[in-house]
Amino acid sequence: MKILIACEESQEVCKAFRELGFEAYSCDLQECSGGKPEWHIKGDAVAEAYSGKYDLMIAHPPCTYISRAGARWMYPTAGNLSQERFNKAMKAKDLFMKLLNAPIPYIAVENPTPLKVVELPKQSQAVQPYEYGHPYSKRTLLWLKNLPPLSPTEILSDYKPYLPSNTGGKKRGQKYQFKNISQKKSSKTFSGIAKALAFQYGNFIKSNEWQYGKWLNTCYKPIKLHYR
Repeated sequence: MKILIACEESQEVCKAFRELGFEAYSCDLQECSGGKPEWHIKGDAVAEAYSGKYDLMIAHPPCTYISRAGARWMYPTAGNLSQERFNKAMKAKDLFMKLLNAPIPYIAVENPTPLKVVELPKQSQAVQPYEYGHPYSKRTLLWLKNLPPLSPTEILSDYKPYLPSNTGGKKRGQKYQFKNISQKKSSKTFSGIAKALAFQYGNFIKSNEWQYGKWLNTCYKPIKLHYR
């Protein structure tokens, strides 16, 4: 079984799969920063996704122009759309949809909450870092193809926003301003989520659905999820 981690230079998800014995490869236009260049493909993630070589893909398409966090740049003045920004968002959407529709049996595409004007298809699930052992909230959406929802592994009750929102709210700007967080660091997958993706989806594909359901009921107690 071969696994493609598209649009990933950090190799966080790739290494999580590799630690479990799966043949996984990260792919990005940039060189990898995860320290395992032998597991990295520097090139076009879409071309790799359409190569017919992979059974599972976890994709992290760029979100700069389609994320709701960029609303103030999409609408620089109230009610007025930036056509330049919108055109870039449409290019980003095209990449997103090409990855989501790739000829790979199992797919999970990850992105933050998108702007409504971009009109992405409805997500399959929302996850939070505090559901996977990290004391932060940073709502992330998953679009899934032939995969079950990702199950929480360690829910924390004490957490704070990982990054400030750029779109309104009383807490905008100062209280939760983390100026030293780089763009690469802010887009890097949390290790707890990466490990959950690798363990749950790797084992799901290795086994049939009945075996996966039995494993899930054994390893996880029923949890009522609360999303912000």
